[in-house]
Parts: sequence; C-alpha cells; structure tokens
Amino acid sequence: MDISHARKRSAVGPPVASEVAVAQPDKRPRGRPRKTVAERDDGNRRVELVHAAARLFRRKGFDGTSTRDIATAVGMHSGSPFYHFKSKGALLHAVMAEGMRSAIARQTEALQLAAHAVPDAAALLRVLVRNHFDVLLGPGSDFIPVMLYESRSITAKQRSLLAKLQSDYEAGWEPVLQALHQQGRLRCPVKLARLLMFGALNWSVQWFDAKKGASLDELADAALALFIGEAQAAAPGRRRP
Repeated sequence: MDISHARKRSAVGPPVASEVAVAQPDKRPRGRPRKTVAERDDGNRRVELVHAAARLFRRKGFDGTSTRDIATAVGMHSGSPFYHFKSKGALLHAVMAEGMRSAIARQTEALQLAAHAVPDAAALLRVLVRNHFDVLLGPGSDFIPVMLYESRSITAKQRSLLAKLQSDYEAGWEPVLQALHQQGRLRCPVKLARLLMFGALNWSVQWFDAKKGASLDELADAALALFIGEAQAAAPGRRRP
C-alpha cells in the first residue's frame, strides 16, 4: 500500500517613506529559513515514530498497540509521542498517508523506468502488478497493510484524505487497463477489472509467506495469467522461457 505542516512566512513589504527617514529595517532573507539542529532532530524523531508505529500496528493491531509501546520502540518516554502527534489516531493516519505517498512515488518511478523498456500494455500491467506486490509484501511493507485493515479506526475526514491518495495511485493503472480493454485482452469493464484486481492483490497480505510460498516474480506471473490469460508477459530484464 512525507508529512509536513510548516507554514510559509509572508514576505515583508517595502518600508514607507517615514520609516526610511528614521531607520532602514533589516531585510529578512528570502526563502524558508534553515532548520536548526533541534528542528532536524524533531523531524527525524517523527519519522522514527511513524515507522515504529507502522510495524507495531501491523503486528499487534491499532487497538492492541499502546502509545507506550510505540514510545518504547524508539527509546522515548511514554508521553513523548504526543509532542509530535496529537493522538494515537493522528499517528495512525500519518502511517497510512506515508504508506500511500511512498507507494505513489515507487509506482511513478517503476512506470518511468518501464516507459521505453516494455513492449506492450500487458507487459506494463506486469510492471504495475509486480511493483504492487513489492509495496504490499517487500521490505518495509508495513504501511499499506495497516491502511487496508485499520481504516475503521480513523475519522471520516482522514479517510477522505487517504481516498484522494489512493485515487492518485490507482490512476496509474487506468491507461494500461483501457489499452488492454480496447485490445480485447481485458474482457470486462475497466472499473470492475480494477476493483477486482486490487481486491485479489491486496488479499495476498493475509496469506503470503515468503518462506513457504512463491517469489514475488512468480506471484506477478500468476496474477497476469489470472487477469488477462498471459502467464509470462514480458518484463524489463526478463526473458521468456
């Protein structure tokens, strides 16, 4: 399956004539001021909290994870996380938003790399599917599963903000699915196909075991066989057997 709330400083307007006659005011430097060491440390601690919370929320669930658990995981006092987040619910939303922003960035990069390397829409769908499996099941993959299974614990407003990020992510699939539909290789309406695909792919979080099951490449090949009847769609760097 990236967070900052810094406010922009307003520019200082030119002094009026009476002010010039008395004293020339100091000019405020343009742009955002450099962060102090303390501010940088605060940012790093915030990132640590988000990552630790993602791991714990995935392993123990939101309700089963206390703020003390999260603070202990990053070496903080039990009340210290509230310096960075208003509540445990706000931290949960931050975990989900970070997961979606990271997923969007990774998908964008995968599509850019594949732009001149894949032969057709089927191969591009494999790129999307393989990347999605990596987001769900690869290293550091705690964020999106938390979003998938803990959404009941966030507010309606938070859910709406996440829906926008999810829409941005799924938008990358739309032209590929449209192309496959036009070619007759996707034999159901595009919207339904997209919903069914994500439902099937996301459920892998529940059953996949890297120690017992197939590799992510094998999962991607199986998904292509299921979705469009192509067991081995070409992918960058891979050859057909």
